[in-house]
Amino acid sequence: MKQNEVHIPFCDKCALQTGSIFKHLSGEEVDQINYQKEFRQYRRGDILYHEGSRISGFYCINKGIIKVFKTGLDGKEQIIRFAKPGDIIAYRSVLSNEPACTSAKVIEDCNVCFIPAEILISFIKTNSNFALELLKLSCHELGEANSFITDIAQKTVRERLAEILLFLVNDFGLDNQDYLQITLTREELANIVGTATESVIRLLSEFKSDRLVELNGRKIRIMNRKGLEKISNVFN
Repeated sequence: MKQNEVHIPFCDKCALQTGSIFKHLSGEEVDQINYQKEFRQYRRGDILYHEGSRISGFYCINKGIIKVFKTGLDGKEQIIRFAKPGDIIAYRSVLSNEPACTSAKVIEDCNVCFIPAEILISFIKTNSNFALELLKLSCHELGEANSFITDIAQKTVRERLAEILLFLVNDFGLDNQDYLQITLTREELANIVGTATESVIRLLSEFKSDRLVELNGRKIRIMNRKGLEKISNVFN
């Protein structure tokens, strides 16, 4: 491949590699997406869409990581989730025909496919297996949101931070030196946990002193997963 040549992924191969919901489509439906989608590349810090905007389609992530968040009255972000390869975002706004209820920002350079809204609606009407998988996905994300609300109400910040670290391990994995394979700023961690940045900095320092983690700039090495599980009460 020549330098700067853009490789546009084929949906059938991408879906199998990433476990995307599009693996439930027929060959003809996959061809329809391949023909009508728009391939886009973004760099860290780019915004895909803003809360309150009208979106004419949804996004499927081929490469990279995107944070999906809401903005409070004070301008502080509350991170809802991270989208990684195979995930789709903004589809609920398409289904409800409402303005976007979140914003999406790139935290790791990414390639995405923008798919027109009418394609999603068409597949839901004609492909029952796809519609069922989309319903399961929506219910799963709703369940995660409900769990987060419960954690905010009932868990301490220390417990929530330990739980978030475990979720990041589960979602993104560890490299061969046990570092999280997602790099976040302290502010971004605070925006997931739902607390002040200073609190996260202090608690990470405590976790380091307790030999639960090691810190190398933004990189976090998980030293004692069992210890984090005990603090988080996630399996109790």
